Amino acid sequence: MGEHLRQWRIILGLSQEIASERANISLPTLRRIERGDSGVRLGNFLALARVLNLSERLSEATDPLNTDLGRMRAHLLGRQRARRQSS
Repeated sequence: MGEHLRQWRIILGLSQEIASERANISLPTLRRIERGDSGVRLGNFLALARVLNLSERLSEATDPLNTDLGRMRAHLLGRQRARRQSS
């Protein structure tokens, strides 16, 4: 995932310095995220994702009700339907 974030940063035309500043993380932390270092704090990862406008995509990707299995077992969560997609 770190490599994908790096690619998004490049596509958006952001240097490592600008991206780290906007995410309020250090440059070494950004580099660790982009290398896929498993010791990076989730909050730092999510801060970078916000800067890259990926927060909504991450939320959608991790919502179990966006899968057939999740919808099939939604009763286990006390939820019956997936959230409505925003237009």
